[in-house]
Amino acid sequence: MDLKIILTTFSFVFLAELGDKTQLAILSFAVKSKSPFSVFIGAGGALLLTTVLAIVLGGVLLKFIPESYVRYLSGGLFVLFGV
Repeated sequence: MDLKIILTTFSFVFLAELGDKTQLAILSFAVKSKSPFSVFIGAGGALLLTTVLAIVLGGVLLKFIPESYVRYLSGGLFVLFGV
C-alpha cells in the first residue's frame, strides 16, 4: 500500500464529499493511480470520517437547537455547498 496515495485520496475525498462530488473524485484518483486499493482505503476512510462528524455534530446540535431548525440549517448548508 502507498501511504501517500491513501492520505492524498483521504484529504481530497473528505473535501469533495462536503460538496457531494465523491464519485467523480474517486474515479479521477482511480484512473491516475497505479494502486486502486490505496484509493479505496483513502476514500472509505474519508467517507467514514465525514459520516462520524455529521452524526456527532447532529447530536450536539439537537441538544441546543430544535430539530426543525437543524433540518433547515442542514438543507441550507447542502445548497451552499452545492453552489
